[in-house]
Amino acid sequence: MSHHCHDEAHGHGHGHGHDHDHDHDELPDSDLVHESLYQKIDHDNVTCLNESESNAGKSVLKPWHEKMDDTKFVESDADEQLIMRIPFTGMVKLKSITLRSDPGETAPRKLKAFVNRDDLDFDNAESTPATQEWDLVEDTNGQVAEYSTRVAKFTSIRSLTLFFSHNFGGETTKINFIGLKGEFSEFKRDPIITVYELQANPADHKVPGTKDSLQYEID
Repeated sequence: MSHHCHDEAHGHGHGHGHDHDHDHDELPDSDLVHESLYQKIDHDNVTCLNESESNAGKSVLKPWHEKMDDTKFVESDADEQLIMRIPFTGMVKLKSITLRSDPGETAPRKLKAFVNRDDLDFDNAESTPATQEWDLVEDTNGQVAEYSTRVAKFTSIRSLTLFFSHNFGGETTKINFIGLKGEFSEFKRDPIITVYELQANPADHKVPGTKDSLQYEID
């Protein structure tokens, strides 16, 4: 059974299409490992905007057994904001996002998640309606905190964009671990290729006793 470490936490929806949640769980290791999407992430193509060190963002997408490893982390550069784009190698149904950060003012305070929106950057992320938003917890006693998704909104995901817009007052934001939990399915065959293969080839459908019309026109 999940242990809830948010006795005072509560969720509330906003009428403008955004969902804000405070709820998070502390989960036994077996729960997240079983549904971890770590091996389904296209790690080579993960990008992070405003990271202070190149490729630091992808380094915090760690396997579960490395969640307490503080030698790998991402810290923002020019200000407190970070945008992370996470592509997958197939289709994903996302059930939760798990975070771990140092307690204090550099911990992220606001998170917006977007499904299949690879075009987002700092110019439009603030104004674009998120698939879901969360108010994050500052101090989790050094443990990970899991934030559940509204699963019905997080199906058929090819890529996930995470926008950490605010922290608890620090000049930069620092994140030590991001874990994703859900279900995975392989990509279906490209429909464009399927349509192309199904198109009739006139040369394959000649009627005996008739001329090849294309060849006739060329002659």
